[in-house]
Amino acid sequence: MRTPLRILVAEDELGDVYLIQRAFARAGVNVPVHFARNGQEVLDYLEGNPPFENPVEFPLPNLLLLDLNLPRLSGFEVLTWVRGKPAFSQMPVVVLSSSDRREEISKAYQLGANSYVIKPTEPTELISVVERIQNYWLGINAPPARALVGPAVSRLAGLELPEDKGSGDATPGL
Repeated sequence: MRTPLRILVAEDELGDVYLIQRAFARAGVNVPVHFARNGQEVLDYLEGNPPFENPVEFPLPNLLLLDLNLPRLSGFEVLTWVRGKPAFSQMPVVVLSSSDRREEISKAYQLGANSYVIKPTEPTELISVVERIQNYWLGINAPPARALVGPAVSRLAGLELPEDKGSGDATPGL
């Protein structure tokens, strides 16, 4: 049985947040979608830091939609951090950016992005993109056999994750 999709969207532009929320609603995406307004907020959400310490209210996502041009920490810095943490290393990251610059696309993939989607300018096209993202990540894609476990989940279960010492993996296989 598949784990239900939970999405964290990293987007700082209020107009884009509104369009993405609207696209998810119109596409009939019936999964939890949470938003982070800057790169540091993404890290705080994933680590379960305040105000995201309640894992029931702020469930750990199993898909990150990441804008590159974020305040505080860029999307590239967030991606580097995510891929450097064993607990999140296999979490799918889809870059959703308005940039079509080859250098940025290449860099995103080099840093470990699973996909790069150029944000459409038309709202109807964004609905189509959101539908395809959901269909792929929930329907077609086969996720890794092990579950994504992070600090927010470990706190809920009363577990302590060992610190990353540069060897081994802090994410237990389930």
